[in-house]
Amino acid sequence: MSFSSDERAVNPIPPLILALFVVAMGVEVMFQLGTRGLIGGPSAVGWRQAALSDYGFQGQYARFMVETGQLRPEFLLRFVSYPFVHLSFTQALIAGVMLLALGKFVGEIMHPFAVFVLYVLSTIGGALAMWALAGDSEWLFGGFPPVYGLIGGFTYLLWVRLGAVGASQVQAFRLIAVLAGLQFLFGVLFGFAPDWPADLGGFVFGFALSPLLVPGGLSALVTRLRKRG
Repeated sequence: MSFSSDERAVNPIPPLILALFVVAMGVEVMFQLGTRGLIGGPSAVGWRQAALSDYGFQGQYARFMVETGQLRPEFLLRFVSYPFVHLSFTQALIAGVMLLALGKFVGEIMHPFAVFVLYVLSTIGGALAMWALAGDSEWLFGGFPPVYGLIGGFTYLLWVRLGAVGASQVQAFRLIAVLAGLQFLFGVLFGFAPDWPADLGGFVFGFALSPLLVPGGLSALVTRLRKRG
């Protein structure tokens, strides 16, 4: 695996990641305009709540498909649609900014399509973790689980880079440790968010899948593990 760059002052954001940001923020702008009565008429006030109900994820939908063996398209859609509906403009903006920042960094090493795949699979992984750890009744909304998936990718890339220069690879987990600490602090002060399993699942999926998505990543990882063995 190579970490060389072409020394560009500005590295582009992967186009698909930029498109995901535009879609998510476009949905949020529509909600904001509807709430203010600028588009959609009186019914637009309820657009956000309707979208949360129609596109958010809940474990009961996954359980239904497992128990009945029916792969309902409208239920499968929820595994990937929940990152595009947020509870507030603030949540959408923070998730969007983190998406661009992490997508840009990971995109400097991974192929742009690989970054997109990492995003999608981390989104699904976050939903599965939510179902497994939070049960059937908790709702999942917002773009943080796939962002945590990109953090998982970032952590893996940093882990490999530190190993290549002989530095302590524990440092690679500093970012996720800081974020976990902040979430714990906010949880103690204001109550723990019920969607934390999805963030954890997104990170784990992102970290675990990254060796398959980085050029030469899996072979480099196997070689390094053999040397340590």
